[in-house]
Parts: sequence; structure tokens; C-alpha cells
Amino acid sequence: MTATSDNVVFGTEDVLISLCNSVTRVLTVATHTPIHYSGMVQRISKTCLKPDIGCFVLFDGGFSGLVIINFTAQAAMELYENYLLNMGMSREDLATSFTADEVSNVMGELMNQVVGDFTGKVRRELQTHITQNQPKMLVLNKQVMLSVDANLDQPEARRVSFYTGSNNIFYLELAIDRTQFIKLYDFEPQEVPDPDKLIAEAAEPGAAPAAPAAAPAGDSDTDALLKSLGM
Repeated sequence: MTATSDNVVFGTEDVLISLCNSVTRVLTVATHTPIHYSGMVQRISKTCLKPDIGCFVLFDGGFSGLVIINFTAQAAMELYENYLLNMGMSREDLATSFTADEVSNVMGELMNQVVGDFTGKVRRELQTHITQNQPKMLVLNKQVMLSVDANLDQPEARRVSFYTGSNNIFYLELAIDRTQFIKLYDFEPQEVPDPDKLIAEAAEPGAAPAAPAAAPAGDSDTDALLKSLGM
């Protein structure tokens, strides 16, 4: 292994971009609507849960941190409805208020998928491992702010604005320990197998059927003997 001539450094903003890309990818696929985020990021002093739905996840391992997503009622309902409608549910069966438990459960599931996608990328791209807890949801119908203590030694916090397909807004906040990842040698991140693509390729009409396993060398002689005996 030889060190790279110019060491590549991954800092807080690089980790944040990776997380933001996980949010847009997972929510876009889940809701079939475009999700995008602002090109500007805010440097904040602390992370907080805010109305209307606040969700947070703690992670630990190679580095520690906290992810919070604060949804407005409009953004939460849009994502909730689009997700379940694309799952085949009828609109009549959906909740009509963001305070319903079903909405919180769906938003928690979506955030669990987001952070799961992010932790997978951390393992492949930064070659370290982090674990997460179950997302915690809190419906807030009043103007209150709750701070979540992540027990970070040197915390750095950022906030990014996200926009749904209908231009409803929600905010992601990330707090992690101040850290840098320095690339010691060149390596290629592992590719993520796409289950949908693999299934589609297997189902193609022109796909060649799997070849039958070759019989062991002695099987043909045994079959001939059994056939001669009428068996």
C-alpha cells in the first residue's frame, strides 16, 4: 500500500453532504416525488426539536453524532400521503391530521431508512462503522424547543433546508464530534447491489435459464447399470 501524494480529507461538511444525499435518495424513491436541499448550510450552536414533528436518531461507533429532522405539518403530510399511496393504499384510509400516531410511525420508518442508508455509505466510503438507535418521534403542536444531549466532546452542528415536490419545507440538523477522515491510500468504495435491478434482470424474457448442474463423472455408468436391471 502506498500513501496518496495528496491526502484526501473528509470533514464535517463531507459527512453532512453524504447524509443529505441519503435523505433525498430515500425520500424520493419512497414517495416518487423529487426532494432537494439548499446549497447553503447553516452553522448552528445547538440542535433542537421543533414543531410540527421532530424526529431524532443517535449514532455511535467510529464517530458519534445526532441527526434531527424537523417536519412542518404540510411537509409531513405530503411525504406520508405520497409514501402510502405509492404503497397501494387508498386515500380514504389515510390519516387526515399530522398529530395521528400513524403519521408519526410512517415518518419514523422513513427516517430509519434514511439513517440506515447513511450508515451503509459510511461503512463503504469512510471504511468505519457506526450504529444507530431507533428513531424517536415527537409531535409538537406548540412553539417549544427541546434540546437533545448527544454527549459530544467537541460538537459541530449544521442545519440544512429541504424542499418537497410541492415546495413544503423541512429541516435536517446534524451534530457530530469534530473529526476528520484522511485517506491513506487509494481504494474503490464497494458497490451497493440494487435488489430491484437484480430482480428485473432475472425476470427479463431473454434471460438465459440457469444451466443444470453437471452430473458427477460416475453417474452415467450407474444409470446405465440400473437401466439394464429394469430399475
